[in-house]
Amino acid sequence: MKTAFRIALLLAVALPSPALAQDLNAGEVVVTGSRARQTYIDPRTNRAVETGEDASGLPSVGLRRRADFALLPVVISGDTRERDQRREEILTMVRSALSLAGRSGIELAVGDFFVVPLTNENYRTLSFIGDGRPDSERVVFFIKTRLGASAEEANAAITRLEQFVRSVPAAGRAEMRAAGPLTLSIVAPDQYRNQLLDQIATEARAIAARFGPNQGVEARGLDRPVEWRRAGITEVFLYIPHQLTFRPAGG
Repeated sequence: MKTAFRIALLLAVALPSPALAQDLNAGEVVVTGSRARQTYIDPRTNRAVETGEDASGLPSVGLRRRADFALLPVVISGDTRERDQRREEILTMVRSALSLAGRSGIELAVGDFFVVPLTNENYRTLSFIGDGRPDSERVVFFIKTRLGASAEEANAAITRLEQFVRSVPAAGRAEMRAAGPLTLSIVAPDQYRNQLLDQIATEARAIAARFGPNQGVEARGLDRPVEWRRAGITEVFLYIPHQLTFRPAGG
């Protein structure tokens, strides 16, 4: 995918508009078990390109690797009757989380597709969501930490997230809790394009050789964006959707 690829995406919280356009060559993206469909505009053709396929469409060639970050969705909710006080208690807990994060190897973030840092400069843009009663609200965001290369480091990262949730002090009637299962993110997935193309070429040559010395190969779909799926507790599978057709050379 070229640098000019952009995506217009509404995030799970209200953030300044520059966060809504990001680049797969540099951005951090959420990895789920089932890749959601996303649409990009290819500047070369000015046409929409849709990505995301059923699991049955996964190619056999791809790159399995450790994700870059583990992310845990969290909620800070409050039910103080007076709205302004309730919201200030919730935001006080967000500020406490931001203060503790730097000392705990934790970062705060928001996003649905792209992951955007939650900071002291933008935390007040979090959206307040009803929490089941007229006098209760919540905000939702991620806490995240980098995964190490080894399984031991990855397990330690997950434990670090769980401990962090319990470490943030309550403010008034506000409380913080995990809001869903652990998810993953990967930074700049398109940086693996050349490695994936090399793998595809190697497989194509190996298969063609099985059919004889004069076998030709036609590859389709190699201009498509790199895609990804979750492949384990802390691993992801990166691939380029493609098709290989084999026929005698000149046929």
